[in-house]
Amino acid sequence: MQRAGIRRLCVIAGDAEWAQQQAINRRAALSGDWLTVSDSADFPQAVAPGALRTLLGREFQHAIFDARNGFHAEAFAALAGTLRAGSWLLLLTPAWESWPNQTDADSLRWADVAEPIATPHFIHHLQSLMLQDAQVMLQRQHQAVRYPVETHLPDWRCRAPQQQAQILEQLEAMPHGVAVITAARGRGKSALAGMLAQRNQHCLVTAPAKVSTAVLAEFAGEYFSFMAPDAILAQENPPQAQWLIVDEAAAIPAPILQQLVQRFPRVLLITTVEGYEGTGRGFMLRFCATLPDVRLFQLDEPLRWSPNDPLEQWLSQALLFEDAQESNISGEIAIYPATPEHNLQALEAGYRLLASAHYRTSPLDLRRMLDAPGMRLWLAGEADQVTGALWLVEEGGLDQPLVDAVWAGYRRPRGNLVAQSLAAHAGFAQAATLRSQRISRIAVQASQRQRGIGKALVATARQQAQGCDYLSVSFGYTESLWHFWRACGFTLVRIGSQREASSGCYAAMAMLATSAAGEVLQQQAAQRLARDWPWLRDIIELPLTLASDASQQLNDDDWTFLAGFAWAQRPFEASYAALQRLVRQSPSPLLNAILLQKQTLTQAAQYAGLSGRKALINQLRSEAAAALIHLNPDAAQRLRSLQ
Repeated sequence: MQRAGIRRLCVIAGDAEWAQQQAINRRAALSGDWLTVSDSADFPQAVAPGALRTLLGREFQHAIFDARNGFHAEAFAALAGTLRAGSWLLLLTPAWESWPNQTDADSLRWADVAEPIATPHFIHHLQSLMLQDAQVMLQRQHQAVRYPVETHLPDWRCRAPQQQAQILEQLEAMPHGVAVITAARGRGKSALAGMLAQRNQHCLVTAPAKVSTAVLAEFAGEYFSFMAPDAILAQENPPQAQWLIVDEAAAIPAPILQQLVQRFPRVLLITTVEGYEGTGRGFMLRFCATLPDVRLFQLDEPLRWSPNDPLEQWLSQALLFEDAQESNISGEIAIYPATPEHNLQALEAGYRLLASAHYRTSPLDLRRMLDAPGMRLWLAGEADQVTGALWLVEEGGLDQPLVDAVWAGYRRPRGNLVAQSLAAHAGFAQAATLRSQRISRIAVQASQRQRGIGKALVATARQQAQGCDYLSVSFGYTESLWHFWRACGFTLVRIGSQREASSGCYAAMAMLATSAAGEVLQQQAAQRLARDWPWLRDIIELPLTLASDASQQLNDDDWTFLAGFAWAQRPFEASYAALQRLVRQSPSPLLNAILLQKQTLTQAAQYAGLSGRKALINQLRSEAAAALIHLNPDAAQRLRSLQ
């Protein structure tokens, strides 16, 4: 295996104690590092699945992955990426026959459930691929071991260094412009970027997090110089550098990336195009297409294993890392639902398309799509040629006591992203009691855009939303995205006050009513946003016009909001517009300083001698309470008793 440059998967399926003993026997028989990933006390020296990222960039010989209680797909893929040629990866699972119906503890991470659920569709998918792949070793309790089929494999000669050298030579010859290197995990793109820094000596490195640049720093040596993206942009004049190297560029918000590439004569963007952390293919489609002078490079030769590696090939199939297939449908496009029970192949094609368009789509989403409750997928195209995909998640239907606690800021249960936000921030408790479907992802193949496929998918979802009061969507606000959703019939109902780390945009929420109750909610939410917008523009930097002729005098809605802020835990930002109206009728020192004099929260806290945001917010709550009591003691007392 080492001479051929390959690694193999060995599945050990059986009772917990039996599977553990088989792993111990193999560990004793073969020398190696035997990195073990497990949440079980059976392996006291093990790394927890959630902590595996701390080992990325390191190499190991042999490993054990304990999936007897749950299968953490991203950790499994990450572990495989640390193994060098000649390694075995032992996968411990429950007994083969009972595995699909056994509850999976990992489902608590992604299924928005209170108790673990069984995940039969994903497990059947894994088992099918294990049985089909003759290179997988299968050791099932009470059955004969199935060994990998013997095949003659030539000695491996790693060609990655030659490929790196060729690209490095072309980069050094670039007079100016932007270069982009894409690669799957383990291809040496960070090492190549480090070599460029080491040779040129005047390179500046940036990345979403410095910890992810360890490999780059190792190869750059003493010439490694790092600065965070926001720190670079905060400087009036950009630092002097021949190159700006951006590691994991797809994880940096596009607006920030756009500013960065304009500040340096030569820029190298490197990003992963597949893997357990998400995909950078959407980055390639959207961002790189906007650059006038861009040179694209691809590293496809692995560094630590052969291109014929059985483990990587099986993993790529299991977690659907392969690229979405380009389709060439020119006629009418059919739209149809996809479920794991009836058309698994089409569902998998839809997932690949979504992964190609959205950076953060990961194996966690695959698991959710296959087995989490309340998932719906609509596809456009044909079974083997999917051109569009729309993923819906059921939300709402929460009971009134829980919704009241969400509105007041005391509870924030998992899931129900838009339904909860409309209750907790926009103040509409009914948004969480009504039933809704949120559009989690939508994608259309680049070659098939401008044909109305996206709008047709949304229209179909609306027509088929039986028993649903409204459709919703949460998106990073850009003019083009809002133009699309507005064209689909959606109404803007909320804009968050903080920019999203993933997109650099403000989170916007829009809804499309599908019932009379949903229509009432939609109208009320749109009216409230328009009324509040003159004040929200203070904290949300968007050139957006929302017309409203509503009075800016305190009304009953404002009193309810303000009572929730004063005597419950409603957030300051969600109460901002109502507080602006309050302070103009009943001035207060801290509220005046922040809302009228436009001091920052930090400045106001310092002037008031308060330590930290929590102490400041508590003082603001006290001032709001005092102002309400001053304006109307009886009304204030009644509302306080309801909190």
